[in-house]
Amino acid sequence: QVQLVESGGGPAQSGESLTLSCTTSDLTLNDYAVAWFRQVPGKEREGIGCLYKDDDGTFEAESVKGRFIFSRDKVKQSVYLQMNQLVPEDTATYYCAAVFWAAPGSGCLGDWQYAYWGPGTPVNVSA
Repeated sequence: QVQLVESGGGPAQSGESLTLSCTTSDLTLNDYAVAWFRQVPGKEREGIGCLYKDDDGTFEAESVKGRFIFSRDKVKQSVYLQMNQLVPEDTATYYCAAVFWAAPGSGCLGDWQYAYWGPGTPVNVSA
């Protein structure tokens, strides 16, 4: 069973930054599109950004555009989510997910298409 693993979550103050990592030993992550999602209890899971494979760029949701940076390290076969200027509304559990091919544009934020998921890492931003 393929399992992605997120790390780097934790507490933060408003205005601070956190960087989340996503990796796996179960597949070659470079060969997959990877997306980040977040979810607050009682609310729908929100897709916040995705990284296409083969250096085909990224797509960011409007809610995080300009604050969050999505990147990939091909040598480490890891994907990163750098979260800047954090606000309490960013408090959620953050998940990474992978799929061999993701829909273009905003379509890549649809969670229905992702085959592999991590267990999530919590982020708690206080005012």
